[in-house]
Amino acid sequence: MKFLGTGSALPKKVVSNDDLAQVMDTSDEWIRSRTGIGMRHIAVEETTTSMAVEAAEKALADAKISGCEIDLIIVGTISPDYIFPSLACEVQAAIGAKSATAFDLSAGCSGFLFALATADAYFRTGRYKHALVIGAETLSKMMNWADRSTCVLFGDGAGAAVVSAEGSQLLSMVQGSDGAGGMALHCENRPVNNLYRQLGAQHYAFTQMDGREVYKFAVRTVPKAVSEALEQAELPIEDVKYFLLHQANIRIIESVAKRLHQPMEKFPCNLQKCGNVSAASVPILLDNVHKHGMISGGDKIVLAGFGAGLTWGACAVKW
Repeated sequence: MKFLGTGSALPKKVVSNDDLAQVMDTSDEWIRSRTGIGMRHIAVEETTTSMAVEAAEKALADAKISGCEIDLIIVGTISPDYIFPSLACEVQAAIGAKSATAFDLSAGCSGFLFALATADAYFRTGRYKHALVIGAETLSKMMNWADRSTCVLFGDGAGAAVVSAEGSQLLSMVQGSDGAGGMALHCENRPVNNLYRQLGAQHYAFTQMDGREVYKFAVRTVPKAVSEALEQAELPIEDVKYFLLHQANIRIIESVAKRLHQPMEKFPCNLQKCGNVSAASVPILLDNVHKHGMISGGDKIVLAGFGAGLTWGACAVKW
């Protein structure tokens, strides 16, 4: 696998902690001290599809290839605009990738890593040559905005990468799931309500999270996954320039850094401005690091995602 280009998209509307304090019992100090988040982007006119398409188009431009050259599109998302058709098929139509196979996958905040691993597996069969891998979310529509413990954490956005089968930049890939812990972070779908089972008036379900359990899972699982990815790649941890972790909570990132015995300078963060964007988090951060010239040819980086499912994924990359 070779990374040819990256792109990202964020809604225009920026909502600060102070903005939220005007409508709920919270404060900038309360949110920052517990999460590290200062603001987030919230969709108003944008949709999951429009942001995914924008990120995809930027990644294609960065890669200097056209949509018709893409033969595989995989989108990691838990918040598509439609139950069906898939978000990937919507992107396919928008970018003119007429020959592509397109589908979504659901792995929560690990979605981009799972999509990247899936593209790599397809590449190894020789079936496809160019893939568009996307993480895109509109989490604001899944929040209970009266629940300050949850809604203040999340934001909206999309990130994308164009990858090719002709290369050897992906040095390792680690994935895992723990379904037994899935209810620690969940959102219900439509209940059974039909001709034979009448439930009456229905209300949309919202995201529910056991923050303590998710924190314990993350600080236990992520360092192990990163270590396994480095071991697979036979890559000394000292040689890693940056660790690009899912941007869930600054305390989690600091704990992972401490357990890996690495300085925080190696852990770029954008959660201060973006919040937790689930599957879009890692590709948005990757695009930020790439576009700001922080990585160049030969640099070794680690990508890691973790979240709902419970799921986790980590990979080592030689840029």
